[in-house]
Amino acid sequence: MSDIIVMYSASWCPDTRRARAFLDEYHIPYQNIDLDEHPEYVEFVKSVNNGKRVIPTLVFPDGTILSEPSNQQLAEKLGIALEP
Repeated sequence: MSDIIVMYSASWCPDTRRARAFLDEYHIPYQNIDLDEHPEYVEFVKSVNNGKRVIPTLVFPDGTILSEPSNQQLAEKLGIALEP
């Protein structure tokens, strides 16, 4: 298990771009795995998303998985207080 967040993504995906921007804004380290460049990970993503290729799929160091999380969900998971 990784000690940083692993994000399974695709460069063309708007939800991926939003999640990456959120993590970058708060200086949260993560490893990005683009499924178009690394198709060997597609089956893993499907296995944790009921057979669907849902991106972004984020795997946290504690084993928690969030698929297509909103910024609010990311903030809650990471203990970040968002300003209204």
